[in-house]
Parts: sequence; structure tokens; C-alpha cells
Amino acid sequence: MSISTFSLFLIIHSIMSPIHASSSFSKPTSSDGLCDITPYPDFCNSEMPQNKSTNIYDYGRLSIQKSLSTSQVILSAINRYLHSGSSSQSQTTIFALQDCKILLSSNVDLLSSVAGIIKDRDALQSSQYDDLETWLSATITSKQTCLEGLYAVSSAWAIANGLSPSLANGTMLCSVSLALVKHGWQSGGGSVNITKVVVVNPDGSGNYTTINDAISAAPNNTQAGRGYYLIHVVAGVYQEYISIASNKKYLMMVGDGINQTIITGNHSVGDGWTTFNSATFAVVAQGFVAVNLTFRNTAGAAKYQAVAVRNGADLSTFYNCSFEGYQDTLYTHSMRQFYRECDIYGTIDYIFGNAAVVFQLCNMYSRLPLQGQFNTITAQGKTDINQNTGTSILDCNILAATDLSLSNATVQTYLGRPWKNYSTTVYMESFMDSLINPAGWAAWSGDFALSTLYYAEYNNSGPGSNTANRVTWPGYHVITSASAVVNFTVSIFISGDFWLPATGVPYIGGFLYA
Repeated sequence: MSISTFSLFLIIHSIMSPIHASSSFSKPTSSDGLCDITPYPDFCNSEMPQNKSTNIYDYGRLSIQKSLSTSQVILSAINRYLHSGSSSQSQTTIFALQDCKILLSSNVDLLSSVAGIIKDRDALQSSQYDDLETWLSATITSKQTCLEGLYAVSSAWAIANGLSPSLANGTMLCSVSLALVKHGWQSGGGSVNITKVVVVNPDGSGNYTTINDAISAAPNNTQAGRGYYLIHVVAGVYQEYISIASNKKYLMMVGDGINQTIITGNHSVGDGWTTFNSATFAVVAQGFVAVNLTFRNTAGAAKYQAVAVRNGADLSTFYNCSFEGYQDTLYTHSMRQFYRECDIYGTIDYIFGNAAVVFQLCNMYSRLPLQGQFNTITAQGKTDINQNTGTSILDCNILAATDLSLSNATVQTYLGRPWKNYSTTVYMESFMDSLINPAGWAAWSGDFALSTLYYAEYNNSGPGSNTANRVTWPGYHVITSASAVVNFTVSIFISGDFWLPATGVPYIGGFLYA
């Protein structure tokens, strides 16, 4: 079954408000494709870098910055005309220039506001998107009004001719910016094709009363591009152990919000389960998407390894989800994975595995461990030097959970430790609070993997980000150039531009601050 654009919008908007569906636009990844959606494709191509890995968000931000710079240059020129020629110019010319100053000053303010809004987020609430569209539209009108006002005064024609090229370029830049924002941010990350929606509600009012029943009923082996089978799990606590097999491809599971729709279990190594099979929720089906859900393992710190989610699904995405446990909370086992605006709670190795995985705009909360234990956020498991795997933590917050922050106990917390020989983990543009030990990283056992691992920190902030007293292992690196770690960004490390747009989940292809 195919769902109409309007019906799809209502469904998505009502149960997953951060994501909006668009039936007609999927963001291209080449500069030519991006510029084709603007009114001035040739001009756009001349202004934008020819970088096929760049996505619409990167182009939108760049075009806004160029628009802002151009407006500032024009404003400076107007001020020079006013200051240098006030005695020789007619009063009507001065009035026209003063109008231009007001208009271009407004443009600078508006474009600065737009740049600030789109710097931090890809998806916008509808009111924010309306603001951007309105403000960018106004910048185009202001430049046109300035030029028309100058040409309306015969004595100002020479000035108008001098400003005309810059105003024309500025107008086209604002027009390009408007088109990129309209097609990129409005859709919240891309078009979402939903083939069927089913509802899970224990009270019997939905299609199914358990999540497992809904998964069993889902079609097998859906091909990429054919659309998602969407399972809406209404608010409630679901005490189910869920394993989504490889033949249940392209499922989208949407809850009613973190701490509203909760999937919980308590299997642990302490109670005889293996780490692998202790997961409350496990998935290996390609193309899985989860939104607005909490995944919990309540075994507690005393039960040792106890996994909330084990993910071995290629091209899988978790958006606005929470993962709660202690040791080994989130098992990023294998394949390509993306986590956006998620919360991860734990103590020892609470993000571990050997996937190619990027965490973006997420919060890592270290909890209070057992007495005598220390916290390690990551334990990456790369075993072969040629594997394309690693853990990339980008634009995230590294924080203490409430129980740790309120405790009087002395607990050492580290960014990670090398589980396997070629352990690969990078922290980039992230905020690290004071809980991080000055050494930053912990050894696994003696000098194991210290010369073969790759650990890196780039452009982080916060009291825990000071690298002056970090470990001096051969495999540890303090990076000062974005080019040295660009391979760990979404666009490159997990080829996000090729598959994330179809999920509707927002993402930033490169760096926010580089």
C-alpha cells in the first residue's frame, strides 16, 4: 500500500514530530544537483565548492555565510559613500543611501540570526522554519529596495551603478540560501516513504498488543527504497525481549518519546546470560530506524555485563532515543550505524563493539559504579588493521548522571579503553565536563594495544577536555586540523549522504565548527 503525501505527513507529524515527510525532494549529494534546485544554478555552482560528499546542510550553511559576508561588504561601501561624500551629494542621494544603510543593517542582523539557528540543528520546528523563510525572503527584498531607491534619484545613478554588481550578487546569494533552506530544513532530513503503519497498544485498541507480534507481521526482505513498515509503539512500559532478525528489513519503530515508550528487561551475565544474549533489544535487520524510544536493562551494576541494545544492523539509525544500563549498555556490534540526539547511560564500557558508528549531538551520562570501580565510556573492538570500523563521537556532551554528580564518592571516568588490538575512537567538537580524568584514557591490561590503537581528540571544549596531562601512548593523538579527522564525519565514515536522507533523520555531514 502506498500512503498519500498528505496522509503521510499527518501520520509522521502526529507520532514523530521532529521528522517531516516530503514526497518530492530527496537531497542530492553533488554540487550540480544541489544547485539545480535554486533559481540561479550557474551562479550557485560558481560559488559552491565542487565536493560530492557535501550535503544540502553544508551548502546551506556556506551560502548563508557568503550572504552575510556580502551584506557586510555592501554595508561598509554604503557607509563610505555617506561619510566621504556627504558635503558634495544632494540631500535626496543622502536620503537614498541612508535608506540603504537601514536595509543592509537589517540584512546583516537577519542573516546572523539565520546562521545561528542552522548552525546547531538540521531539523527545525515549524515556527523556526517559518522564521528562516521569512527572514531570507526579507533580505532579498531589502537589497532590491536599496537598489531601486538609488536608481530613483538621478544624482545617485553613479553610486547605484557602483553598488549594483554587489547588490545583484548578494540578492542571488540570498535566493540560493532561501532555496537550500526551503528544500533542506523544511523536510527535516529527506523524504520518508512509508508503506504501512501499524499501532502497538497493550489495551487492544491498536493492531497489536505486543511489539514482537507487530514485528512478526512485518513483511520479509523489503528492498532498499521500497519504503518503511512503521510500527508506532504507544506510551507504556513493554517488558519484552525483542530480536529483529535479518529478514525484517527497513522497519521504522516510533515511540511517543523518551521515558514515555519504554522497552525494558533485566538479563545479565550475573544471572547466567552471555553478554551477547543479555540484550533487552537486539536488531540485525538492515535499514532499521528507531525514534522516540527508551531501551532499558535494569539488572544493575552488581550483575556485571547487561546490554540494553545490541545493534548489528547495517544502515541503522537511532534518533531521540535513550539507552539505560550500567556495564555494557549499548553494544554497537557491527555494520554502519548512526545515533542522533540520543542519551546513553552507563558505567563500564557502556558504548562498546566494532561497528562503524557515529554519535552526533548525543549525551553520554556516566553513572555511579560499584565501590572501587571506575567508568569507561567506550571500549572499541577493532581486531584487524584493515577493518573500516571505529567509534566517532561528534558534537556530543560528556556528562555525569545525577547519581554520580550528587555522590561524594571519588570515581575516575575515562573516555575509553582498548578492548581489542586496533581499538579506534575519536572525540570531536564535544563538550567534556569535569568528570573526565586528566589522563583521558585508561589501559586495558598493561601495555596491550597502546601502540596499535588509534585514539584522537579534536577541538573539544569543557573542563574535561584539557589535553595537557593526557596519556602519552604511541596510538594517542591530539588533533589540531580538521583534515586529519574528516574521515570520521558522517558523510565519509559511514557514507551517510547516501542513506540517511531516506530515513528523515537530520544529520550534519561534516563539522559544525571547523
